[in-house]
Amino acid sequence: MILRQLAMPDIARLLAVMAALRDPETGCPWDRTQDFPTIAPYTIEEAYEVADAIARGEPAALLDELGDLLFQVVYHARLAEERGWFDFAAVVGAITAKMIRRHPHVFAGASAAPGAWEDGKAAERAGSGPSRAATGGGTLAGVPLALPALTRALKLTARAARVGFDWPDASAVLAKLAEETAELEAELAAASVARGRLADELGDMLFVLANLARKLDLDPETCLRQANKKFVERFNSVERRLASEGKMPSEASLAEMEQHWQAAKAAIRS
Repeated sequence: MILRQLAMPDIARLLAVMAALRDPETGCPWDRTQDFPTIAPYTIEEAYEVADAIARGEPAALLDELGDLLFQVVYHARLAEERGWFDFAAVVGAITAKMIRRHPHVFAGASAAPGAWEDGKAAERAGSGPSRAATGGGTLAGVPLALPALTRALKLTARAARVGFDWPDASAVLAKLAEETAELEAELAAASVARGRLADELGDMLFVLANLARKLDLDPETCLRQANKKFVERFNSVERRLASEGKMPSEASLAEMEQHWQAAKAAIRS
């Protein structure tokens, strides 16, 4: 109750700020012209910036980025309110009701049955009407197209796995990866290589890697972000080592850069 009393005036003020920005006469010229499609990319960007702040372990940055992400929710709710669809209060009410519904063992004193969370989600998908049917219906309905490709692959295969369409273990996925690698190698060895075929085979490999991450209980996006971070650290070290020798990377041989790369790997590991 104390938390609610402290938060409500702040939320009301934020909603008032959003309304002022969208005011057709006195609002911000840029904000007045925005719509769902133009704001959506910023929403995705802000979500990634939240993840980045978490990965960097910077509480002050996380505070700032969470505020930016919250503002995106407020923005979309305001756009919907202007169209008479729903408002911010309806968004809060809907997610509150959903969390209570999906956690009966917490809010109703009942024991949680195995798979209750996913069963609840499946029931909601089945009853959500034409919008789900338009995406093809069935087990895979409702996995957003706008998700990053690796994340969507993870979610699609997790859905399929729930109805028994899955590899038995990580070793089986590795065997499939070897098969897909061989197919790509065969395309590369062909006399004439079609880019479409290469893209198809490479896509299959990435899809299998997303499955391998799922089998290892890892998030492929997080794994790739960590790999990106590691590459940046090591390559920066290569550049610093070359600079100490009075060289730019473009002036060094591949063998020299590889030598510094291995030294950077050893230094970072230690």
